[in-house]
Amino acid sequence: MAGDLAPADPHRPLTSFARRAGSGQPSYATRVDTASRFVIDDFEPAYSSLARGGELADRARRAVELLRACRLCPRRCGARRLDGELGVCQTGRMAVVGSAFAHHGEEDCLRGSRGSGTIFFAQCNLHCAFCQNADLSHARAGEGLSPEALAAVMLEIERRGCHNVNFVTPSHVVPQILEAVAIAAGQGLSLPLVHNSSGYDTVETLRLLDGVVDVYMPDFKFWRSETARRLSNAPDYPETARAAVAEMHRQVGVLKLGRDGLARRGVLARHLVMPGQVEESSAILEWLARELSPDTYVNVMAQYHPAHRVGAPDSDGRRRFMDIDRTPRSSEIAEAHAAACRAGLWRFDEKRHHLVFI
Repeated sequence: MAGDLAPADPHRPLTSFARRAGSGQPSYATRVDTASRFVIDDFEPAYSSLARGGELADRARRAVELLRACRLCPRRCGARRLDGELGVCQTGRMAVVGSAFAHHGEEDCLRGSRGSGTIFFAQCNLHCAFCQNADLSHARAGEGLSPEALAAVMLEIERRGCHNVNFVTPSHVVPQILEAVAIAAGQGLSLPLVHNSSGYDTVETLRLLDGVVDVYMPDFKFWRSETARRLSNAPDYPETARAAVAEMHRQVGVLKLGRDGLARRGVLARHLVMPGQVEESSAILEWLARELSPDTYVNVMAQYHPAHRVGAPDSDGRRRFMDIDRTPRSSEIAEAHAAACRAGLWRFDEKRHHLVFI
């Protein structure tokens, strides 16, 4: 599973600023003084101290007990997962991993030159009709891994040279992740951990990760309850995501980088711009600036395309979700970005431009 991971050349060190390759123009990184509050010089993964004292293993054991009547995610279905009962997430005692590989399509500060070591967990708890990763996040294909096997995947990710371990759609397997991290840390794991979720997380479950996760990367999707109900069958999504993202920020603060330009600790907020939903985009981005910080690192994502159940025929043969059965217009992307700037946000992902650190 980790065999797709491939090492590459070491990332060049960051000293003072970055320029876009071939442009001669400084990128946003010129605005970040490397001696500033946005840079960490001496980094140790958050989980290291908990692992040394044995607290991480104890926390993992307590978390596993929560699988007896599962309330880990906001669906709170109560499935007896330790007994093999499958609830909303269709996942029992073992975390099901669909793939693990060096991802070179993530944000600049995650992918670096050697990739982000992504571990995709099957059966995302949000069930978006337009899921862009449905083949991984909603397929039942994958392998149920023991804590030892999952720990081995993490260690292989580090051995292959990836810059971090990136848990994708992890909200329903937090106890299993804690077990595996405790084992991997005892065997020398030293990479930052990234919690890459839809934002549909409970505060109680996130608190199990306090002092464990280094980088939270929520994709804040919907502002209106009706939109969330229609597209994800989760009318409680907006208030749940607001509480979850606020808790993430409480734990780790704004994103800080190492002098190599790679993420070390903090929140990296994503927002996928949807066709016809610019008002919701604006509300989300304004909330991030107001309730978290104008210094929040944000990726305003433009890659939405009709996928999964969008455009598929319903029982009457009519195409479903016609309002989002197109890509966003360039004007909609520009409007969302302008709203972010008006709100005071300024730290944007710029992966369209290769950054050369000098």
